[in-house]
Amino acid sequence: MKQTLPRPTLTNLVRIVRAAAVASLMTMPSIAAEPLKVFILAGQSNMVGHARAHTIATLYASDRPRDKELLQLVIQSDSNLSKGILEEQLARGRELDQLTGGISNSKIKAMEDGPEKTALQAESKEFKDAHEAYKKSVASACVVSDRVFINSIADGNKRAGKLGIGYGGARDKIGPEYAFGLSIANKVDGPILLIKTSWGGKSLNYNFRPPSAGAYTLNEKEQASDKVDEIKGNAGLNYRMMNEAIRKVLDNLAENHPAYDADAGYKISGFVWFQGFNDQFSPEFRDNYKDNMIAFINDVRKEYKTPEMPFVIGVLGTGVTAEKVAENQVSVGQREAAKAMGAENYVSSVESYTEYSQFSNNIFQKGWPEHYHEWDTVGSDRPYHYLGSGAFFVRLGDAFANSMAELIATQGK
Repeated sequence: MKQTLPRPTLTNLVRIVRAAAVASLMTMPSIAAEPLKVFILAGQSNMVGHARAHTIATLYASDRPRDKELLQLVIQSDSNLSKGILEEQLARGRELDQLTGGISNSKIKAMEDGPEKTALQAESKEFKDAHEAYKKSVASACVVSDRVFINSIADGNKRAGKLGIGYGGARDKIGPEYAFGLSIANKVDGPILLIKTSWGGKSLNYNFRPPSAGAYTLNEKEQASDKVDEIKGNAGLNYRMMNEAIRKVLDNLAENHPAYDADAGYKISGFVWFQGFNDQFSPEFRDNYKDNMIAFINDVRKEYKTPEMPFVIGVLGTGVTAEKVAENQVSVGQREAAKAMGAENYVSSVESYTEYSQFSNNIFQKGWPEHYHEWDTVGSDRPYHYLGSGAFFVRLGDAFANSMAELIATQGK
């Protein structure tokens, strides 16, 4: 008699498929998750970042190949922005300034009330509305990363999430973190988290004073104060606040990056320092900068048990020219600290003056109040904040990432 085999049921088929899948997985080599790469950024107001996002479009004014590449890095590919649109906006800004007299609206204010003044006010409003719409269009075209996340303290602007614009001094501003994160993502594998701690108006000699620099020396005025104990106690306060903020993030990595795998862990892959303005104005502060910087690097590495942590120092470049920057003892101290420790010890310096937006500076020098709307297209702050130029901060962030990647590559040799 011919034996009839039972027909497989749907349940049995599912079991067979599952068993085959499990057997297949067991024979495949396991793919380990990538450790989370953590980069720390710290400093004062120019690490905070005071460039409004729309000024990033100043890069369209440049024909340099690198600037064209940076536009591809930070502006979405489907954007309709272009050099022509920037030039049109600048022309409209010049026309508006001629009509109104610039930021003061002096020409309109000087007119007698009447139809002519009313018509000019309406015309200038139309121009201004179009100018604001342009600025919003640039900001909305900026790239937001799905791979790089950030936890940031930028003065009072404390935020965490996907890396995009808005992690500078306000929700529409950037610092060097923006292009740094996007650029470093093209150079290293795995998920990336940036931790940024920055406060404006702080010195290395006092506010960020590292422990191994020793006790802070009070000047005569401070010694005569009735707050001697308070002054002593606050020495190094921002150094301590920095580490407290970093530790808090490291203790909660799953909340700060969705791709964090506890089994794979994390690695502190580098540190970027951009500071120095407030150390310029005292002989003790500026003359000790080199030694303080070296102490800071050594103490940070000790704090996080990473003796070979790559460390990039941004050299203060608000002097704009090579000659002026070379006269600044803080800038010299930053260079000397990097040279003393050396690339072989995974420390480098990056010049900031070379990334300056000369295009923005030329308009600023025309007299920004009278040329306000033209100026506002390409800059958003004063010279000590690198004119609040998005072009500058994108270039600088990329330069930091390039230097960081070189140090990381050196570690692998």
